[in-house]
Amino acid sequence: MRRVGIDVGGTNTDAVLVEGDVVVNAVKTPTTADVTTGITSALRDVLAATRPDHAIDAVMIGTTHFTNAVVQRRDLTRVAAVRIGLPASASLPPFVDWPEDLAALVRGEVVMLEGGHEYDGRTIVPLDETAMRQAARRIRAAGISSVAIASVFSPLNAECETRAAAILREEYPDVAVTLSHELGRIGLLERENATLLNASLVGLARRTTKAFAEALRRSGLAAPLYLTQNDGTVMRAATAETFPVYSFASGPTNSMRGAAFLSGLSDALVIDVGGTTTDIGSLRHGFPREANNVVEVGGVRTLFRMPDLLSRGRGGGSLVAGAGRHVGPPRVGHQ
Repeated sequence: MRRVGIDVGGTNTDAVLVEGDVVVNAVKTPTTADVTTGITSALRDVLAATRPDHAIDAVMIGTTHFTNAVVQRRDLTRVAAVRIGLPASASLPPFVDWPEDLAALVRGEVVMLEGGHEYDGRTIVPLDETAMRQAARRIRAAGISSVAIASVFSPLNAECETRAAAILREEYPDVAVTLSHELGRIGLLERENATLLNASLVGLARRTTKAFAEALRRSGLAAPLYLTQNDGTVMRAATAETFPVYSFASGPTNSMRGAAFLSGLSDALVIDVGGTTTDIGSLRHGFPREANNVVEVGGVRTLFRMPDLLSRGRGGGSLVAGAGRHVGPPRVGHQ
């Protein structure tokens, strides 16, 4: 099996051609502002070592685009937040613990509805379907294209979320919907935060995967496209468009999986020194150890599948500036 792996970092774009368990070729090119050009160049260079009649079975891309968008407050979509849980859960509304600059970019309509379930799956009160339908019409009229729906204890009983999504799509067929039970764990606020972040990134995810697919088309490749996830596995591009938050911190986890592959070790500490940051993580049974607590992304507390990492903003591209008062990397990703 012949596969191409590409890492789109803030500084460089790296590509490797692997046949079976042998690395056939590896290249490094500068990351470009439009992304597509850099990937196309990396593909051209890495495939120079293969004959035209040699088919590529898959292309896998790792990217920091989605994490960077949250951290740098750019390319984010306004989101309508639907919270199902009244008469409980009203004291801390959606976005309550977000940094204000980020909330100002993402916060659109906020809807609080009756409904939800107890921790044992029993109904608190029935979902207010009339209010949900009215909210769907307001969201459509406001031109908000992405909606996050979170219900109390939905990982145990998702009926309210799925029914609310059905009503929303009846009134607004083109809307992008993220449901919290498909992403997070029991804690309402942290699960809702992960859902809101995901909803804010869906537009960027669609544009990014389209750019990646265009780079493959320009290179004449018809191979299936995968994006890396932060648990050390890969997902099809269509899945990445729906769940872009699964790529959060995938750069370091890609390095950890690569370290396991190259060293043959299944349990180890791995230090990934990139151009931008240095990340330290633990391999367990060949895969990144998962965090078992709240993880902050761009100042937002989340509780969903994330690797347990220690990150420092010092990397191979770091420069000392301002008479020694600042140490950090200049990079394309920041622009």
